[in-house]
Amino acid sequence: MPEAPLAVRDEPGAVPLFELISQYETLRGELENAVQRVLASTEYIGGSAVRRFEENLGRFCGTEAVAISSGTDALLVGLMALGVGPGDKVITSPFTFFATAGSISRTGARPVFVDIDLNTFLMQSAAISAAADGRTRAVIPVHLFGQMCDMETLHGIARRHDLVILEDAAQCLGARDGRGHGLAQLSRAACLSFYPTKNLGAAGDAGALLTGDPILAERFRQLRQHGETRRYQHAFIGGNFRLDALQCAVLDVKLKYLDRWNQRRRDIAAYYSGRFRGSTVITPAEAPGARHVYHQYVVRVPRRDALREHLQRRGIGTAIYYPLPLHLQPCFADLGYQAGAFPQAEQACREVLALPIFPELTEGQIARVADEVLAFFR
Repeated sequence: MPEAPLAVRDEPGAVPLFELISQYETLRGELENAVQRVLASTEYIGGSAVRRFEENLGRFCGTEAVAISSGTDALLVGLMALGVGPGDKVITSPFTFFATAGSISRTGARPVFVDIDLNTFLMQSAAISAAADGRTRAVIPVHLFGQMCDMETLHGIARRHDLVILEDAAQCLGARDGRGHGLAQLSRAACLSFYPTKNLGAAGDAGALLTGDPILAERFRQLRQHGETRRYQHAFIGGNFRLDALQCAVLDVKLKYLDRWNQRRRDIAAYYSGRFRGSTVITPAEAPGARHVYHQYVVRVPRRDALREHLQRRGIGTAIYYPLPLHLQPCFADLGYQAGAFPQAEQACREVLALPIFPELTEGQIARVADEVLAFFR
């Protein structure tokens, strides 16, 4: 999902928000060999490269994994497989990328938003219970910026209200919540995105679904192939949600480095948070015992736009995730939400700023980012 621009190296001395060239140069031989093997095999749709990546991803996550054409399509296929459709309501966050609520609407269901905790940017668990009614079919917790929601609490709420949980884990591969739970361990399924800027990024759009239920996994496979249950026999309507073998080959090369890359992100985040301690910069809150994988390092600051301009003038990349909450997007006007409905999400949109964080950043670059942020507030 295109939440960050595809960046290239900027002028010397600049610190980009994100860039892929350094990673590519490090893995060039492995990546090009993997792509050549797929080209030589002529198995471009399905085949051994797809099966191998699904097996390795499933092993990494402790679940079954089904490769899907994008993170957005993973959300849509997940909802379709769970039977969500017209007349249903699905609870989710207003502070997330558009695909979360957009996929709900595409099924004919109605997104229902609840406010976030301003410290973690995650949905308020208590608000989910208050929002559920007899038409509520599901909840999509969004594991935002690399941190998981408290899945044990959500699981209890879902049982009380007879809801299914479909995790939006597009930014969170490799994370664990504060009680040690991984993705899809306390839910029906989790949706992944491998957009190139993600912690595990493809060479284009790509996604996957995780589940511990083999029957549901088979449903995902059928849905990605037009609902085909046997060759040219379609028990239900699906779509073309297959992931190309070339993308699976690229992802399979990168997967074995993911733990190392995630730890580097955690180290960079710890450095930033240490440097900003005692300043006016509000750093990301990490739940006790959790493993946050810092897809983004997002701070909250006063005079956010002025700080962003200051950093831009000094060649430091930043981004705003997200400038407008979903309940105030024009396409959701018919839901009837007004400004002020979710004050924490709206405040976050006014204050958040993402700073550079990716594994190939040098110590000098990280220090320069922190120095410039602190210089602005001095």
